[in-house]
Amino acid sequence: MARNDDSHLQNVVVSSHYINESLGDDELRAVLYRLENDKDKEVFGLVCKRWLYIQSTERKKLCARAGPHMLRKIAARFNRLNELDLSQSVSRSFYPGVTDSDLSVIATAFDCLRVLNLQHCKGITDNGLVAIGSSLSSLLSLDVSYCRKITDKGLSAVAEGCRDLRTLHLAGCRFVSDSLMKALSKNCHNIEELGLQGCTNFTNSGLSVLVEGCRRIKHLDINKCSNIGDIGITSVSEVCSLTLRTLKLLDCYNVGDDSIFSLANYCKNVETLVIGGCCNISDESMKSLASACSNSLRKLRMDWCLNITDSSLDCIISKCRKLEVLDIGCCEEVTDAAFQQLGSEDFMLGMKILKVSNCPKITVEGIKKLLKSCEYLEYLDVRSCPLITKAGCDEAGIQFPESCKINFTGSLAEPDVLL
Repeated sequence: MARNDDSHLQNVVVSSHYINESLGDDELRAVLYRLENDKDKEVFGLVCKRWLYIQSTERKKLCARAGPHMLRKIAARFNRLNELDLSQSVSRSFYPGVTDSDLSVIATAFDCLRVLNLQHCKGITDNGLVAIGSSLSSLLSLDVSYCRKITDKGLSAVAEGCRDLRTLHLAGCRFVSDSLMKALSKNCHNIEELGLQGCTNFTNSGLSVLVEGCRRIKHLDINKCSNIGDIGITSVSEVCSLTLRTLKLLDCYNVGDDSIFSLANYCKNVETLVIGGCCNISDESMKSLASACSNSLRKLRMDWCLNITDSSLDCIISKCRKLEVLDIGCCEEVTDAAFQQLGSEDFMLGMKILKVSNCPKITVEGIKKLLKSCEYLEYLDVRSCPLITKAGCDEAGIQFPESCKINFTGSLAEPDVLL
């Protein structure tokens, strides 16, 4: 038996030898490109040193935990790396983790880098970002969310040096101000995705200056930016009317009807809108938006919009037939009348996620009518709805879609599609 195993191993070695003689590097790269599964690509590198070298040089993306010495080794081995993820999780972050010294190595050693993720790297400062800005001119995407020490100084250096930047995420960077908006406007005209969640120091003025130069914004997240109001949002709507697809305004309590009317007037292709906690928004502006974006709107979060009633919700449901996600939690004035047009076989929606938690006037009958038109529903949140209980649904004979999860008590994990 042992002799047969030895013979088999000898054949494998001989076969590998013949393959390496027959195939050049370009042919081997073509084989590697055809492997779609990441595990198969890893196995490719186990054949021999030559195959490992080709796998290493062709690798485009890497997640790592490494100091300067190891980063240099990584750069030498993976010399065509496009994406480097050094991010830390909230629960497993370590201090100092990534430091300015690491960023200096990255800036000089990874000259092909296009995407850099440094989320939750608490040890980096402006000095590290200055190094990135001075050397990585081809960088397209940077995420420094929750890097608490960085300021306008370091980020402005990135803006000046990385002028082709398309994506920038700065959530939780509390020292960001209007000064950075000016630097981005002046240098980064191709910005398409900008995340500014919780950046409470920039204002309407900064947002207006930003879009003077950054006129191609597709995705803008300014959740919890308490200084932003109608003037800033109107500037964005007017300038980015052809490109804007996602706008997130969670708990921007200075945003009101003027912002929504401006979106309706200029931005006909909005797909995702988050206005949860914007208590000054009323029915009239939302009806205008529903009419303007009837063919595009897919995700709408408007929980805690206390002025919203059946009037606008009925309009949204009847006109926005492509709507997949809707959150009207804590909209206390909404009743079953909002669903009056539903229930007929001719009126079908593609709704997948519906959240109506803390809506005390919606009953089992409203849910029953809604389900007749939402056969693709995957998640329904009816927590704290006193008139909707599991027992009541069972008694009414409600048939939920087979794949639908119903959250009656808060025991199910919530989808994060509108966070």
